[in-house]
Amino acid sequence: MEVVTHFLNDTVEFYKWGLTIADKRVENWPMMSSPSPTLAISCLYLLFLWAGPRYMQDRQPYTLRKTLIVYNFSMVVLNFYIAKELLLGSRAAGYSYLCQPVNYSNDVNEVRIASALWWYYISKGVEFLDTVFFILRKKFNQVSFLHVYHHCTMFILWWIGIKWVPGGQSFFGATINSSIHVLMYGYYGLAALGPQMQKYLWWKKYLTIIQMIQFHVTIGHAGHSLYTGCPFPAWMQWALIGYAVTFIILFANFYYHAYRGKPSSAHKGGKPVTNGISMATNGHSKVEEVEDNGRRQKKGRAKRE
Repeated sequence: MEVVTHFLNDTVEFYKWGLTIADKRVENWPMMSSPSPTLAISCLYLLFLWAGPRYMQDRQPYTLRKTLIVYNFSMVVLNFYIAKELLLGSRAAGYSYLCQPVNYSNDVNEVRIASALWWYYISKGVEFLDTVFFILRKKFNQVSFLHVYHHCTMFILWWIGIKWVPGGQSFFGATINSSIHVLMYGYYGLAALGPQMQKYLWWKKYLTIIQMIQFHVTIGHAGHSLYTGCPFPAWMQWALIGYAVTFIILFANFYYHAYRGKPSSAHKGGKPVTNGISMATNGHSKVEEVEDNGRRQKKGRAKRE
């Protein structure tokens, strides 16, 4: 018990010390004064993962078609705004794409970048709705380990990023990821419009490929910064590399089983799934759920919105 007490005390002291080097500009921004709101929301998310399927077990699935259309295209707008602000702000601030330290000044462009990164962090919390929609539509098989791991960790880790390094090298990965999310949520929004859009959605598997390329680029970018001694926190670069490696492994496994393991299923007719309409992890590479000529028939009618 004494060991646990010492550990908790050391953790608290370390956190207090960490606050002395945190970015003062974001201290009073929403959700940033304390990690408690972020951790509380993440815990509620995990609680819903447990309680949601049990609540829906003896209930009919909801369709949520209109909700999904609005949600997905709203996420397109949000991610486009984030990518635009990061691109324009970094260009105006004269950022380097290879090595960029954090500038903690109140320069208008630096604050603009920090604000865009804060919205990026918020978007990761909004993406918890991906899982909510899957569960309400009783697409429980879509809530994979990759899906949960991505959603839960991104929200927490980006709170740390905004608290200590809302600028500099941080803009690089967020710009790439938000740009990819414009494509991804655009795909899901089109899929939600109905089966008549399927002929325009031939590019679904390339979303996963782009994601994996993103992780390799991220590792290369962080590795270059470490090799050249870029004055950006080394601990964060190493953490980023380790985090990206886990995604490469998980996404490679996902891609193999989705597109290589069963090649014949990818060519059969079916409805693409969006946030539970037809893809696997909305917010990160999703796999098309193919329904083989009515092989999987629903019992009863789905609930309307």
